[in-house]
Amino acid sequence: MQMILSSSSSSLPIPSFPCKCFSTFHALRTFFPQKKHIVRCSSSHNLKDNGFHCKVKLKRRVVPFLLFSSGLFPTLSASGKTKSKNPYDEKRLLEQNKRMQKENSAPEGFPNFIREGFEVKVVTSENYTKRDSGLIYRDFEVGKGDCPKDGQQVIFHYIGYNESGRRIDSTYLQGSPARIRMGTNALVPGFEEGIRDMRPGGKRRIIIPPELGPPVGPSTFFSAKQFEVFDVELLSVQDCQRRTIGFYSDVVCN
Repeated sequence: MQMILSSSSSSLPIPSFPCKCFSTFHALRTFFPQKKHIVRCSSSHNLKDNGFHCKVKLKRRVVPFLLFSSGLFPTLSASGKTKSKNPYDEKRLLEQNKRMQKENSAPEGFPNFIREGFEVKVVTSENYTKRDSGLIYRDFEVGKGDCPKDGQQVIFHYIGYNESGRRIDSTYLQGSPARIRMGTNALVPGFEEGIRDMRPGGKRRIIIPPELGPPVGPSTFFSAKQFEVFDVELLSVQDCQRRTIGFYSDVVCN
């Protein structure tokens, strides 16, 4: 069984002095194929009639535009801000992710990712645990001994994957395990959180969300904000102490 972890009328005034009433709707001649409409009000004894005539002309032009515009731009409604979820799309995206993972030879039980834009759903089996921080993990072996503390050195192997199951890094292929001191900001936040409560000999799969992940850019393995998956094997935990000889100082772990 799989589970989904989410990631607003008024009339125109009658002019009281000789004026020129210019229609402001000639710019819409694409929609209304009429000539530019100008009404001249220059005779003072006939001002009332002309003023009324100008008012009527403008009123007749405004009403069709309002009616026409309401049908011309229906996409301006507030309903365009929400997008309904289509179960078929989610199923299609899930199958697409599974197919890519199979092509990349992802390990058995690898989590699936339904990505739609910036929104991602993580699909895993029930034996995964999700923390409040967003980190997701699964223990394959718990191990024995004490968990690492700040200042101690952890020695571990790992294999890193992206959402499509493609391997991006491996200490096994490099031929030697990684050695990192805890609490020195040498690890990405999600990775350090994931191994902080592991015990020597333990094996764990860690799913790191983008907010806990590594920096992105051309100088890193990561080119976009994605979930990253790491299979980690904690080999040992070592105590460290600072050693000073003359003007030279370093940290020794054993």
